[in-house]
Amino acid sequence: MNIGILGAGNIGRPLGRHWVAAGHRVTFGSRDPGRLAPFVEPLGERARAATYADAARASDVVLLSVPHPALDDLLEQLAGPLAGKTVIDATSPIGVSEDGLFVSVLGPGTTRGSRTAERLPDSPLARAFCHFPDELLWSRGTGQRHFWGMGTASDDPAAREVTETLVRDAGFVPVHVGGLVESAALDPGGALFGLASTAAGLRAAAGL
Repeated sequence: MNIGILGAGNIGRPLGRHWVAAGHRVTFGSRDPGRLAPFVEPLGERARAATYADAARASDVVLLSVPHPALDDLLEQLAGPLAGKTVIDATSPIGVSEDGLFVSVLGPGTTRGSRTAERLPDSPLARAFCHFPDELLWSRGTGQRHFWGMGTASDDPAAREVTETLVRDAGFVPVHVGGLVESAALDPGGALFGLASTAAGLRAAAGL
């Protein structure tokens, strides 16, 4: 696949490495592509850096992994280039309550998946890679391939299929929790947020 990763940080970098190793072509999108050269060049000819817009245009599948405060502005800028592309939203609307608990800054009743779908009505959308501890994405996906579960959500069968393929290519086992409106388990404060477990463990925690 031709994959664009918008946001080459703690989520985008390890996933991009997994997907290059699996044979995909990956374009890492950044506000400053030049600063990614030390990271991208060792990955070989299937990896390159570009602007956000160029990465979106060049790809069939796009991962959203920018910091959450920057997401809505980015979606407004790129709704056109992202039209018709399969989009995987890995962002996390994380906040902390007065009690010190993780909560979604979107408030109750709104999931990140449903909010992104409103902003990208012409893009098949899925949620994935948003609940798993990002510091473990590389180590668990390489050292213990296909042992750990990864929660996903989508309303679109084709987007779900593509996302589950890329979950497996990153070394994890996909666990579908339902549609985007039903994906609160993947958001901060949800049953799966921060949870690293087997596929069976994720299903049990989500009540599936």
